[in-house]
Amino acid sequence: MYMPDALRALVDLGRADGSRLRYRNAYNLASLSFSAAELADAIRKQMPDFKINYEPDYRQSIADGWPKSIDDTAAREDWDWQPEYDLDAMVSDMLGNLQRIYGRSQPVS
Repeated sequence: MYMPDALRALVDLGRADGSRLRYRNAYNLASLSFSAAELADAIRKQMPDFKINYEPDYRQSIADGWPKSIDDTAAREDWDWQPEYDLDAMVSDMLGNLQRIYGRSQPVS
């Protein structure tokens, strides 16, 4: 999940009609999911010369233990949760932020 979606979810939940909420302490939220290769491909759509080298390390075994999907039906039904960012929108936003931070005419590669 991209951080702006996570933050918006917190705000939206806080503003939700309490009479619609079946849970008072926690909701699952699902959003985008992608591999390193899919992320690299999305970046290349905006930066054709982008190159990356990556090798799984010890953290891969942690990620392999995560569930393949998360059921966020309750959040969608109770307070109309819907992520705004897909992979391409996330990459576009991140590259734009990097460009602003580093002041370059092209995002950091």
